Amino acid sequence: MPMMDFQGKQIEVDDDGYIINLDDWSKELAVQVASQEGITLTDAHWEVINFLRDYYKQYQIAPMIKILVKEIGKAMGPEKGNTKYLYELYPGGPAKQACKYAGLPKPTGCV
Repeated sequence: MPMMDFQGKQIEVDDDGYIINLDDWSKELAVQVASQEGITLTDAHWEVINFLRDYYKQYQIAPMIKILVKEIGKAMGPEKGNTKYLYELYPGGPAKQACKYAGLPKPTGCV
């Protein structure tokens, strides 16, 4: 397995850079991973990250994009629960990229 160096510690990741042990996640790690991909995390990014982490705690799965859009719309309203808004925040794919920053497994299905 590949490793990522973070604050002097080696963190195991998969071939796509998603952390293997979810307990290795921290906000600081999320900032580093996003920064390496040219993203500066704003409050709007953290809303989605925190939503995803709560969703994962409840359902034990990372949602694919269609479910993510629908559930964010229910929780945060239609202005945030749409693909245009989410792609502005996460141009690499809202479900894939946001889950990576949230320390969650890569979503399955259509992402």
